[in-house]
Amino acid sequence: MPGGLLTDLYQLTMAAGYFEAGKTQDRATFELFVRQLPHNRNFILAAGLAQAVEYLLDLRFTPEEIAYLRGLPQFHRTAPAFFEMLAGLNFTGDVFAVPEGTPMFAGEPFLTIRAPLIEAQLAETYLLAIIGFQSLIATKAARVVKAALGREVVEFGTRRAHSPQAGVLAGRAAYIGGCAGTSNAEAGKLYGVPVFGTAAHSWVMSFPTERASFEQLQRLLGEHTVQLIDSYDTLAGARLAAELGRPLWGVRLDSGNLVELAPAVRAILDHSGLREAKIMATGDLNEYKIHELVAAGAPIDVFGVGTELATSADAPSLGVVYKMVEMQSPGEGPRYTLKLSLDKATLPGAKQIFRYANRDVLARSSECLSCPGPTPDGAVVSGSEVEALLQPVMLGGQLLELPPCASEARAHAAASLAKLPPPCHSLFEAQGWQVELSSELEALDEQVRKSRFF
Repeated sequence: MPGGLLTDLYQLTMAAGYFEAGKTQDRATFELFVRQLPHNRNFILAAGLAQAVEYLLDLRFTPEEIAYLRGLPQFHRTAPAFFEMLAGLNFTGDVFAVPEGTPMFAGEPFLTIRAPLIEAQLAETYLLAIIGFQSLIATKAARVVKAALGREVVEFGTRRAHSPQAGVLAGRAAYIGGCAGTSNAEAGKLYGVPVFGTAAHSWVMSFPTERASFEQLQRLLGEHTVQLIDSYDTLAGARLAAELGRPLWGVRLDSGNLVELAPAVRAILDHSGLREAKIMATGDLNEYKIHELVAAGAPIDVFGVGTELATSADAPSLGVVYKMVEMQSPGEGPRYTLKLSLDKATLPGAKQIFRYANRDVLARSSECLSCPGPTPDGAVVSGSEVEALLQPVMLGGQLLELPPCASEARAHAAASLAKLPPPCHSLFEAQGWQVELSSELEALDEQVRKSRFF
């Protein structure tokens, strides 16, 4: 697991400053959210909570890490007691979060941290990175899977991911987003994600003939054999695979005009009695290309998507932020905090998200105590179908229950996405989901804004 140093330096300098300012007993509430969706996304699928929880449970500073910090010039004036505090630090706060696989919209907290100020501050960098990245990939996967219209999609992108470690998490996130599996063996071992893959062009080229390579692969893999048929001549490769016959899972097309090649290959396989053999297509695919192939009626059964998926190429970053919304010092009541910066303003106070069938209501967290879900004017709607999305995950540094596994998060994502109206799934048009503020939250925002001017 990552150590305490896997963070930005300013988190540590602020922690030292908080310590020397006597803020060790102060408690803070931070919320992690996206200010606005990427221009070509209508929702963001939450992912990464399981790894966020692992990080918080294991947050520690080793003696070697503390020795390194002591040697930095930024800490030359820092009291030794600060480093002694770091040596015994662990996370003792509360975590509230939406389940992995929940569609989220701008301004809605994926996660809320309520903890001693230093602990909450130090967690910022890791939480932003782990939740932002996996949510980005899960969202991309959901779009690709939607474009495939029921055909399976496999994530193949580790070799193009931004690091091998990112490739592992991309495999997990893509599975949550709806992919059938991943090529990443480590993701399979760690997270139970189904793994796919047989052989590359180098396999074919390593043998004196294409036939020899196909025969050896069948002896090795039996019914799991996928023959890569485009190393030399695609249709000749298809005829050879058909001639060798069973055992055969299917064939893979990695290049060429798939709209023309797929029907020709399908005809060759069917003519040889291999109607059950599948055609997998790979090669720089994304949701738009898959949409075109499906619309053209190309008889492709499975799509392998690599670079575009593991890097979310058309939206490679997510503007996820982590902002303080409440502070409380010993012996004092809560102080609600916000930013007023142009284009970066935030709302004060801890919040809850109430999801209705056709909209979300962003409310104060206390509102969930008195009613199942407020309407925009604050009135109680008896019996209305509403879900409070933020749920307790950790209290007092203790995990309440193990987070759902990747397959459970995947099932939740599928069920949650199915509830969104069709326009939210558009690949081409921006379609907003209505997010309203409760009257109590609006009143708090107005009150705190007025109190900031003096």
